[in-house]
This record gives sequence, structure tokens and C-alpha cells, in this order.
Amino acid sequence: MHLIAASTLALAFIAVPADAQAQLSSVDRAAAFRAAGFKQVSGQWRACDAPRGSVYEPGKIEEIRDLNGDGRPEAIITEGSSFCYGGDEVGFVIVSKQANSTWKLIVGSEGIANVLKEKGTRGWPDIEIAGQGFCFPVQRWNGKEYRTVRFQYQGKACRRPR
Repeated sequence: MHLIAASTLALAFIAVPADAQAQLSSVDRAAAFRAAGFKQVSGQWRACDAPRGSVYEPGKIEEIRDLNGDGRPEAIITEGSSFCYGGDEVGFVIVSKQANSTWKLIVGSEGIANVLKEKGTRGWPDIEIAGQGFCFPVQRWNGKEYRTVRFQYQGKACRRPR
């Protein structure tokens, strides 16, 4: 995923490969969105209840890939709204297809998920949560949940201002 300036949300949301959503069946797409907490409203997948007239980008599947090496897909789903996500103007959710074919929520946050090469428990990659500023949290899977383990900017350690 590529980092964009949050202020460009209204004009150019994060680029999505045209086939990202097509990589899943319609049943799996719907199940992934529901696991992420989205509801279909007027043909759009929404988790945010942004007021009419506000800048809003409906939920979309940004990326489908096997993040943890278990042979099943994960979906990174994004939605854009300053009303719901503040100054970052975007939020993400990662859901994972389980062995029983259901989808499970793994993590969600305001900001942009940047999947890193470093790995936590069971092969889950670290995730940098980018947004406003110059020092971003990096979360690692501990076997139960993603937790912040450090802060970085452009791959270098930093201290988050208080």
C-alpha cells in the first residue's frame, strides 16, 4: 500500500488494484465486509455513518493476500471520512478467512495500514499505522491481538510527541 497525504482524500483515495475486489467471490466479499463491521447501504459498504454532504469514500477492499502464510487470504478494507476518522481521514480493517470459510476481524484502526516485512507470532506481519505527523506506531501480532511495539518514521525509530 502506498502512503498518501490525508488531505488528498477527496480527490484521490488510495489506489486500489482494479482486480483486488474481483479476487474474491461475491459471497466472500460480503462476508469479509460484514466481519469488518460494514453494512451495505444503497449499494455501498459502510462502517461510518458520515452525514450527507460530507466527504466520504465507501468501504473497499484495497488488497487481498495471504499475510500470515497460512494459505488463506486476508483482506485489507479501507473507508474514508474525516467525520469518522478525524484528521487521518481514513481507516482500515484487516480480516482473515478462517479454515471453516468464515471471516474474522484481526485489527482495525484510523490511519493507513502499511504491511512491513518484520513478523510477529504465527507469521503475522508487523503493521505501521501511518497518518498525520512524522512518527507512526508499529503494531505486532502477539498471538491474540496486534499491539504497539515501537514508533518509526521512514523505517527509523522515533519518539511520539505527547
